Amino acid sequence: MKNTIIGKKAIIGNNVHIGNFSTIDDDVVIGDNTWIANNVSILNGTRIGKNCQIHSGAVLGGIPQDLKYRGENTLLEIGNNTIIREFVTINKGTSSKGKTSIGNNNLFMSNAHIGHDCQIGNNCIIGFSVGMAGEVVVGDWANISGLTAIHQFSIIGDHAMISGLSRVVKDIPPYITAARDPLSYVGLNIVGLKRRGFESEKMNELKEIYKILFLERRNTIFALELIASLCKQTIERDRILTFVKESKRGIIKGFME
Repeated sequence: MKNTIIGKKAIIGNNVHIGNFSTIDDDVVIGDNTWIANNVSILNGTRIGKNCQIHSGAVLGGIPQDLKYRGENTLLEIGNNTIIREFVTINKGTSSKGKTSIGNNNLFMSNAHIGHDCQIGNNCIIGFSVGMAGEVVVGDWANISGLTAIHQFSIIGDHAMISGLSRVVKDIPPYITAARDPLSYVGLNIVGLKRRGFESEKMNELKEIYKILFLERRNTIFALELIASLCKQTIERDRILTFVKESKRGIIKGFME
């Protein structure tokens, strides 16, 4: 390790590789078998799990880009088996939530930015140069394509797929593909759901729910009542109903020709 600085109080697991010209602050924990490339900055408050990859130029645990931050001790927590590619920046939390939280088995492609207090689930793909503002919530298995900009406080549901160059200013319910401008429902995330083992019967169930919600041009409250009365009760149905009812920013709409 050439010109690498590792804080004396940093906790480094077994079989961790740290490249040249990297900086590891004192208040950092790095799990076993994690690989860190050259020119990486891992700053105070960062906790990294096992078997992760951190590529060159990444800055983890940076000070939040939020004027309410006053130097309080906050965290960035990153789970196991996560890949962070070149020049990704992930800020730690503020007094709002106290931490930015990243789950397991995620891929962050180069130049992505994750703002303060975001909560990202497991098995997500965050594409090239995605810009995620503060306090965004991303569910499990979400796939966000490159150059997408995500407004603060937005919520992206489990198994959602967002096309590239998108502008996310409303919440995106689970299991769907969102595309076009303005960003709209264009169908289920068929490829992703098949890869996750969703059967045809389940796909048809989800299509019927979203037909009522998006394609029949109904008032959202009335559409939810119809879904609750007409569609059989399943985990997926209830997850969709809860997501829409609890959305504070409102959800995207169905695509209109």
